[in-house]
Amino acid sequence: MKLHFILGGARSGKSGLAERLADFLGKNVCYIATATAFDEEMTTRIERHKEQRPSHWVCLEEPTKLAQAIGKGFEISDIVLVDCLTLWLSNLLFTEDSEQLETEKRSFLSLISDLKGSHSDKHLILVSNETNMGVIPMEKLTRQYCDLAGWLHQDIAKLSDTAILAVAGLPHVLKGNWPEEIV
Repeated sequence: MKLHFILGGARSGKSGLAERLADFLGKNVCYIATATAFDEEMTTRIERHKEQRPSHWVCLEEPTKLAQAIGKGFEISDIVLVDCLTLWLSNLLFTEDSEQLETEKRSFLSLISDLKGSHSDKHLILVSNETNMGVIPMEKLTRQYCDLAGWLHQDIAKLSDTAILAVAGLPHVLKGNWPEEIV
């Protein structure tokens, strides 16, 4: 499996780049959405993402059990796109169950590590928000979230074949290669 990791700030174009990469790699895509609609603004964001995705893509909605969802995704598709890891992480953080958070994170990292090198025709595209390029947050929970996201991103980047930082809708290659056709 090839692992593609796309990071970026809010409205950086990371989801659009991930979707164009998935489409470039093949038409058989399983999209895993981790967002939960906890308010009206988030409901609007989710609806906008749904409208942007091709209608023939299979969509699984899974806010916490990401490893299981990726496994299901690869049962039905050769391309799995997860959007997004930081929402998944915040969903786990808000359960206030640190054991569940650690178990799910370990399961996720173990799965992608196990998939690496096998099934060379499969692709996993992971999208996440880069949250650690600014001021250190004042609130304890926010600092914990940023720390967890930063450590998770480092673990994923080590395993990735491709790592991209999205800025203004453009892919900035951190690791690997990015198809020139996708901008």
